[in-house]
Amino acid sequence: MEYRSKQIIRQLTLSPPHQLYLRDGEVVIYKRPRSAIWQCRFKQQNNTWVRISTKKSSLENAIQAACLIYDEARFRQKLGLTIKARSFNQIAKTTIEELKKQLDAGTGKVVYKTYITCIEKYFLPYFDDTQLESITHSDVSAFEIWRNRQIIKTPKASTLNNFASAWNRLIQTAMNMGWISEQLALPKLSTIGQKSKPRPAFSREEIDQLLALMVDWAERGRFEDEKLIRPVVRDYVEILLYSGIRHGTEAMGLCWHHIEWYKKDGHRYLRIWVDGKTGGRWLIAKHQAIDALQRCHLRQAKLRDLSFDQLLESRTKLPLFLCANDYRPPSFIGTFRRLLRDCGLLKSLDGQDRTLYSLRHTYATFELLEHKTDIHTLSKQMGNSAAMIERHYSKLTATMAADKLA
Repeated sequence: MEYRSKQIIRQLTLSPPHQLYLRDGEVVIYKRPRSAIWQCRFKQQNNTWVRISTKKSSLENAIQAACLIYDEARFRQKLGLTIKARSFNQIAKTTIEELKKQLDAGTGKVVYKTYITCIEKYFLPYFDDTQLESITHSDVSAFEIWRNRQIIKTPKASTLNNFASAWNRLIQTAMNMGWISEQLALPKLSTIGQKSKPRPAFSREEIDQLLALMVDWAERGRFEDEKLIRPVVRDYVEILLYSGIRHGTEAMGLCWHHIEWYKKDGHRYLRIWVDGKTGGRWLIAKHQAIDALQRCHLRQAKLRDLSFDQLLESRTKLPLFLCANDYRPPSFIGTFRRLLRDCGLLKSLDGQDRTLYSLRHTYATFELLEHKTDIHTLSKQMGNSAAMIERHYSKLTATMAADKLA
């Protein structure tokens, strides 16, 4: 039989056709005009044609290659896989494009930027041309060891959750594109990391001290840029403290059209729309935030002809935090650190450095302890789950109920 097959191939080689049927006509090999390479085509189970190059110029080698391609394709179909496997590189780049499109369209979450970083800086350099479907648990474990070395320090659980979410996003993209089957079992990344410590909050006495010292501090400064940015930092700090907004993306993205009066039962409240880590939400700022907002208003020459109420009604899209020369600082982290150092409040009693996030932690603590705000309401205000609020602030529960427990 083998001898006869070789005879047929030898005869075809002497006078080669431009098209040849194999496997009872299920596989066709052919040559394109002005090409020395044989191509093959065959039908999938859904009756659509697949065309793949054999990458062979010899007829004998092309026949063998076409049959191997066809057999592998049938095997992959049975497993629910696509005919041609996509490399990790292709899937990763497609995922990044999708995430960027959603961010540009305003429908993506801020955390998508973190996913993109995880993919570009860690997943792609490590896996590159590997096929996603071939990655095993051992491969993932080896990757996690390599990644932790790149990060240098032991990653926190929140960091590992971001990596796991980015990984799951890659898999979901491959499924959506039909590149892998939903039944395909793929290894998951670990989310067990170093437990993160809550940022140190300020006590009531420390906040009173900070608010009092900021008044004079904001008017001083050795250099011109310090004199411009310090008043803005004072307002930024107060608005964070009186609203619980996340510093960074949520707060720095605030514009005047995000703020409005909300009227209820004959009273009006400042309502602010923020869009950040967990999506968009309305929150209610404390009345003390009005003074800081009015200072922001008077600092902007373009808006001084409007009263504060007219400004909110105008729905202008000008940024909130601008210096007197209309400069928009990209960050207040360094200046806030210098403020705390000058006020003697940089470190907590246990030696931890305070950051801008400490203001959010302080807001939550005051709401639970001083204002007796329930956890469900606070979770809506801060854009966190009630479970997360309870987990991080459960140590305050007994203190809150002191009058009942004593």
